[in-house]
Amino acid sequence: MMQTARDRIRELRALHDDGLLSLQEFDRRKNAILDAEYAPPGAVTAQPQPLPVRQGTELGFMTGQEIGPQNRRYRLERLIAMGGMGQVWQATDLATHAELGHSEMVALKILPPQLTQSATHAKLLIEEATQARRLAHENIVRVYEWAQDPATSSYFIIMEYLEGQDLDAYLAAQGKLALDAIYRLLLPVAEALDYAWDKHKLVHRDIKPGNVYLTSHGDVKLLDFGIASRVRNAGSSLGLQTPNAGTAGYRAPEAGTHQRQPSRTLDVYAVAVMIYQLLEGRMPFDTMRTADFHPSPPQALQPAQWQVLQQGFAYLAEQRPASVAALLQALRAAAGPSEEELAAQAREAEQREQQRQAELAAAQAAQAAKQEQQRAEAEQRRAQAAQLAQQREAEARAAAAEKARLEQQRKVMEARQRAEAEAAAQARKQALREQLLARREADAQQARAERAEQQRKAAQLKAEAAYRAEQERHRKQQAERHAAELAALRPTAGSPVADASGVLRDRFLDGTGVGPDLVLIPTGRFQMGSNEVERAAAIKSGAQKAWLDRELPQHWVGIEYSFALGRFPVTVGQWRQFARATGWESLSDTDWRAPGFAQNDEHPVVGVSWVDAQKYVAWLSEQTGQTYRLPSEAEWEYACRAGTRTAFSMGDTISTEQANYDGNYTYNNGPRGAFLQGTNKLGTFQPNPWGLFDMHGNVWEWTQDVVHENYEGAPADGSAWEQGGDRARRVLRGGSWLYNPRYLRSAVRNGFSAVLANDIVGFRVARKLV
Repeated sequence: MMQTARDRIRELRALHDDGLLSLQEFDRRKNAILDAEYAPPGAVTAQPQPLPVRQGTELGFMTGQEIGPQNRRYRLERLIAMGGMGQVWQATDLATHAELGHSEMVALKILPPQLTQSATHAKLLIEEATQARRLAHENIVRVYEWAQDPATSSYFIIMEYLEGQDLDAYLAAQGKLALDAIYRLLLPVAEALDYAWDKHKLVHRDIKPGNVYLTSHGDVKLLDFGIASRVRNAGSSLGLQTPNAGTAGYRAPEAGTHQRQPSRTLDVYAVAVMIYQLLEGRMPFDTMRTADFHPSPPQALQPAQWQVLQQGFAYLAEQRPASVAALLQALRAAAGPSEEELAAQAREAEQREQQRQAELAAAQAAQAAKQEQQRAEAEQRRAQAAQLAQQREAEARAAAAEKARLEQQRKVMEARQRAEAEAAAQARKQALREQLLARREADAQQARAERAEQQRKAAQLKAEAAYRAEQERHRKQQAERHAAELAALRPTAGSPVADASGVLRDRFLDGTGVGPDLVLIPTGRFQMGSNEVERAAAIKSGAQKAWLDRELPQHWVGIEYSFALGRFPVTVGQWRQFARATGWESLSDTDWRAPGFAQNDEHPVVGVSWVDAQKYVAWLSEQTGQTYRLPSEAEWEYACRAGTRTAFSMGDTISTEQANYDGNYTYNNGPRGAFLQGTNKLGTFQPNPWGLFDMHGNVWEWTQDVVHENYEGAPADGSAWEQGGDRARRVLRGGSWLYNPRYLRSAVRNGFSAVLANDIVGFRVARKLV
């Protein structure tokens, strides 16, 4: 049997201990396992009585139920798995899958409420889920987000949905596996573990067949990367955090000893136990292992391989290989030639000997034939000598005539040779002449190509200089236009004054500081939304039609008033000044001071809700005596486009040399690039034609507008659209560091709850000029 009755009863006991299986259900299942295990040979096992139909599960969830907060709902479709750490459901994302960048069908891992009932345990779950989001590897299941169901207080993790089965189910169907098959299953696991350690210094800590998933496409995925074991430890009755714990039977002896940094040898131990289980169909140890117990060697392993496997689950961690990849490599290296390989080598040696004997016989036959030929030739020469002797007298008489003939023939031959030599000399001269001409032509072509390349580079430099001159001319015209528009306003003591580069800064009334850098935005008209060509390119890059319908209908908007817009998003340093001055405290789970990636005062602030942004602009207005606000959605797109009509302000494609986004994806045949996995420092990339930085990527930016499904009934004067729509949600613009490039287009519209914050959302301010 692939899994012994003791192993199955141990799993049932774990479910009962975690409160996920009643005592009556535990006894009924245990008795059924024992009856099947110890039934007499040939006995007919009675048909099991059908189980009563249950509408839900031990945690109270059922098919068709919707869970999650109001703005992020999920419908449970099918219970996939259930274990000591809760349940895994196939579910449909009813609202936010497009905003989070994953598909409509997801997998939800629902943890029992008793494991996360305290704030400390809940914070641990949030930290682990946030850390798991950064594991982007083809052999690790993708974690998208976490959430809490308000009705049941259960926390759950939103993950990539997979079709297939885990290794437990595969082993139950296949039985024992050959060593080559085990290599094919575990090599992807070793690659995933190496990636997690090399990139993030993470150890899995809970490797077992149930956490290795085989998809219907033949891929191998590693599940539960440390999340389940960390939460299980946090929920222990002692209230202690043991970061090296795992599943009984696969857990290394040193697990749970409060090591500061989990060692990779924890995973090596678990994989070595799995290899033994896959080869023998049983576990090598009971739950309580002792140092002096040694299991019997598997029949499929040679002695050298068995020694390597024993090192893999050695009682002392320092005696194990450094990684799972090293363990598998050592197993392969310890394998000697098989009986089949030895037989093949013997057959090859026999064939080589037969070939050598055949070649020797052929050589001897050839030598005999050669000797016979030489004898015949000698006999022939003797006969010819006799004949020559008889003819010598006749030849002597003809010698004079022959000599004269030969002399004449010699002269003719010499004349012919002289003619042929002269012809050959002429041919060589002609060939050399042609080679010289060809070489001169090649040199001339190379010279022309070099001149063309120099001219192209000169033209490129000239074009770049002209472009920079045009940008400078445009900036000067813009500054003159701003000055003209501001001159038309009624002069007051608080009239804005920009510096030579067109940047405006308002001083605080009490002299303690200045407001954010502002850029004066001119009046004008533009077409808001996307055209048919841009939408076709977006669909080709993976965009959904429902998302693109938000950008319709494309319509003209007139901005007939001047206003100023933040040159950059609000920074961490500017937000810190506000928080200290007002005593503001965040109510969000995202800490703006430590969002999970490195930041300093010159990075854009994240973890700020729309409501928090409103408090900031009110405080800024009070400090400067000017009217600050969030830009409207129309003002934001007008400033982002900066007079352009392409998908981005820099053209119809984009690269990670121009903006911060997930460079693993491309848009409209653009190049692949880097993925920073966090925000960049402001001013890293070039600004748009109006001098605004990071309008594409880095962070999503709040606007004043309420979320509407499309532009039907939208105002055409640039004002904020706050009537109707979903007032609980506000519009986001610009894309972020976590998103694909298709979300960075100037026309893209997103929405998010006004009271929630995230590590991908920030904002920039607008200022009234009149």
